[in-house]
Amino acid sequence: FNRPNVHLVDTEGRGVDRITENGPVVDGVEYPVDLLVFASGFEVTTDLDHRLGFDPKGRDGVTLHEAWSKGPRTLHGILSGGFPNLMIMSTVQAGFGTNFVHFLAKSAEHIASLIKTCEDEGILTIEATSEAEEEWLMVLYGVLGNAAGYSAACTPSYYNSEQGEVTEASARNLVYFGSLLDYAEQLERWRNEGHLVGAKVVKAAG
Repeated sequence: FNRPNVHLVDTEGRGVDRITENGPVVDGVEYPVDLLVFASGFEVTTDLDHRLGFDPKGRDGVTLHEAWSKGPRTLHGILSGGFPNLMIMSTVQAGFGTNFVHFLAKSAEHIASLIKTCEDEGILTIEATSEAEEEWLMVLYGVLGNAAGYSAACTPSYYNSEQGEVTEASARNLVYFGSLLDYAEQLERWRNEGHLVGAKVVKAAG
């Protein structure tokens, strides 16, 4: 950082204003560059529809962005009320670990099991109940531990979408802070119960 050709630009947590053909603009000042590297992998707490690149529509045409305007609502980070048969694979209200492939594998395993159960039991639609979404949120808060104080005092960063403050939406936009193994066990235990607890299902007639 002390080299003469290195310049640190403090955006005060607001990021860049825009990017021109010459380089980024911060607080009205353009910084010409030869190469611009986008660190897009660090966008972890922004709205899911923004990261997906599209906005899924659920029942009655309600979009995911509208339904989650006050924060995500899921069961295990996978099912969401009002979005029948939408099975989400992301870190939103779900597990997280340094071995991300492990997380993807466990999520895929759970979703595949859900699909098979629906096929075997003649289930036409499946989604989370609002009660189950709130119960899962309490589980997430329960394993949050010391991270709660850290998050409350966190300066603007990618952990809080550069906000630097806790809102109702950001308070719900978290991951399962227990280990990935614990999260996977939660999913497996739920599947083994065999009753789809917390899921609203519609079965085929007869």
